[in-house]
Amino acid sequence: MMSEDVEMMETASPFQLTGNGFQKLKDELHRLTVVKRAEIAERIRDSKDHGEFSEDNSELDEVKQQQAIVENRISELKAVLSTAEVIEESAIPVDRVGLGTVVEVEDDEREIRFSVRIVSPVESDPDNDLISDDSPMGQALWGLKPGDVAEFDAPVGLIRYKVLSLSR
Repeated sequence: MMSEDVEMMETASPFQLTGNGFQKLKDELHRLTVVKRAEIAERIRDSKDHGEFSEDNSELDEVKQQQAIVENRISELKAVLSTAEVIEESAIPVDRVGLGTVVEVEDDEREIRFSVRIVSPVESDPDNDLISDDSPMGQALWGLKPGDVAEFDAPVGLIRYKVLSLSR
């Protein structure tokens, strides 16, 4: 997320997150503020103690860059969590695809079946089957019911998934 995204978040309506997504972001914020900040501070102290502060100290520059990245991510997470609304499990739709819905799909052409959960962009993690509602796949699935077919363009070309079932 870029700083302009954070500015947009601060004026935007609340983010809707699944309970798991909210907890994952809280855990990341805790890890960054407690563990990563301490690690970075220790690395800076070590550099000072060993007299490694110089204009051309690339290791120190690297640590300071990591520190800036961590602080930026902490700011982003605080902005998201301060406006987040957790979706109640009972409010996750199972009659049609919506935010939080687990969608089992089938790709007849490639003979595969799998499930994804539709989530907001801030908790999206495609490697773990958490698909953003504003991604091409998320948009194609949005509002569909079992038996419907989603079509969307992907880097590999046009993809068609049949919706098999919906759950929480």
